[in-house]
Amino acid sequence: MSADGQGRHHWFDDEAGPVVRPYAMTRGRTTSAAQHRLDLIAVVVAEPHADDPEADVSLAPEHVDIVGLCQDAPQSVAELAADLDLPVGVVRVLVGDLVDAGLVHVNRPVPPAELPDENILRDVINGLRAL
Repeated sequence: MSADGQGRHHWFDDEAGPVVRPYAMTRGRTTSAAQHRLDLIAVVVAEPHADDPEADVSLAPEHVDIVGLCQDAPQSVAELAADLDLPVGVVRVLVGDLVDAGLVHVNRPVPPAELPDENILRDVINGLRAL
C-alpha cells in the first residue's frame, strides 16, 4: 500500500484500471430471470434489430459489449467470457438478460443423444458408394 502526497492510501496502482466485482455487474444475481440453459459452447447471435444497443439506457456496458461482439459474428459463451475477461457465470447472467430483452438469441448444440448413430451414417455412405 502506498500513500500519495495528500495522505490518501492506494490499494492498487494506476495501471490496474477500474475494479468492479462480478456480483456488481449482475446486481448480485447468479442466474437470469428465465433460467436459460447456457452451455459453454452455446452460440449467442445478435438479433437483426439490435443494431444500436448503446441507445438502450437500461443496458450495462457489458451488455452492450456482448451485443457488439455478437453482431460481428456469432460467439460461444466461452468466447464471450474470454473476450470480455469476465467469469463465465457473469456472462451467462448477462446473456440471459439480453435474451429476455430480445436483443440476442441462443443456438444450443445438439445433445450427443440426438446425433445420428455412426453405424447408420456408415451404412448410408456404403449404400451411396454401391450406387
